[in-house]
Amino acid sequence: MKTGLVLITGLLAIALLGAQQQEQQAPAPPPQQPSTIVTTISSGPGTPTRLAMPAFMALSNDAETVAVAKTISDVLWDDLLFEREFDLIPRDIIATVPAAHSFDDIPFDRWRELNVDGLLVGTVRKTDKGMHIEMRLFNPRNRQQAMGTQYDGSAGSARLFAHTISDEVHDKQRGLKGVARSRLTFDSNRDGDRVRGTVENRNVKEIYISDYDGENQRRITVSRSLNISPRWSPDGRSIAYTSFERIEPNIFISNIFQGTREDVTKGVKNNFLPAWSPDGSRIAFMSNRDGNPEIYVANRDGSNVHRLTNNPALESSPTWSPSGTQIAFTSDRSGSVQIYVVAADGLGAVQRLTTESYADKPTWSPAPLNEIAFASRTGPGFDIKVIDVGTRQIRQLTFGEGSNESPVFAPNGRHLAFMSTRAGKSQIFTMARDGKNLKQITKTGANEMPDWSR
Repeated sequence: MKTGLVLITGLLAIALLGAQQQEQQAPAPPPQQPSTIVTTISSGPGTPTRLAMPAFMALSNDAETVAVAKTISDVLWDDLLFEREFDLIPRDIIATVPAAHSFDDIPFDRWRELNVDGLLVGTVRKTDKGMHIEMRLFNPRNRQQAMGTQYDGSAGSARLFAHTISDEVHDKQRGLKGVARSRLTFDSNRDGDRVRGTVENRNVKEIYISDYDGENQRRITVSRSLNISPRWSPDGRSIAYTSFERIEPNIFISNIFQGTREDVTKGVKNNFLPAWSPDGSRIAFMSNRDGNPEIYVANRDGSNVHRLTNNPALESSPTWSPSGTQIAFTSDRSGSVQIYVVAADGLGAVQRLTTESYADKPTWSPAPLNEIAFASRTGPGFDIKVIDVGTRQIRQLTFGEGSNESPVFAPNGRHLAFMSTRAGKSQIFTMARDGKNLKQITKTGANEMPDWSR
């Protein structure tokens, strides 16, 4: 059956986050999603798809259009490399093919000579309202278009154009939910401020967010106190965190787009380490409000607080299963800190998962995986390990390069973010779930306790 030509269009309206919480606006709706894909670009069975992506074409020579085209090209290239779904043709080889100036003069014969499976080509054109971006994915062998998309927006949205194209290509060509538009959050002392109202000379820690690749790092909290352990809400619009601004630690929610804040623990002393339920309706946390440090669960607004564990040991670091029916946590009830699992309603027996010398900061993977990543003491420091909850099999991802702690999964389960001292001070890194493709995300100050938005 002959494949027709389908041009998929989308409209991308951008609302950029401001530097200060009160300046942030609600996010723009995503581009319209393509309804039909005519062709899936692929190679032979078991062979990675060879994808060529020449630089996006600037359809005019003005500096702004040229700069947008370059930014989209560079960011999209990195996004595609990050997921490792395509075998990208190296740029030095791409440079040997004559550059096209429009979709009408693409040298398909030269791309066929390179045995390319897919050719991703894009243009950037300035309009009265900003920039018009068009991307087309071709099969060079028959010159047929597999997918296409268009966007309109400001020149300042070049990175978001690239991230959106990457996510759509992965979605429509590989059935994969990409992470290019996801974000990270972490706490940092980079500003060098001192905690107000204290005698001790203590550094402030504030909550930051960034793009998944570490770009656009910006501060969310401004309380000049210790603000730590941030966690994204499932809808990616809010961050729960622990704050010491009232001296005793309490849990707050920052609604980063609305510029508002909610007090979850209502001033009750000593509450730490919030963790959202998968549906965003509840928060688990650690508290010693009744004497011993235990795991509690409350509604998002702080109501209906109930105690989940009841043991004289130290219980900490809750994390929800993807189904919302179980919570994993750490406890030293066996003598050393290990990871345990309990039903989210507190009923039934507590099960021990690990037998490490010391296991801390568990984080449950997204579905359909059923894994928990954690920090395991392997010497003077920690390394990242992952346990399969069903089989109890453990694999190690880092191997003594500094101390590696606080792992969190990417929303598609294919990557992890974590804190490491391998570069000196504590910094945020990402890596693939096989331990490869290591990338340093932060470099300024000390940065800890990352979390990855959906």
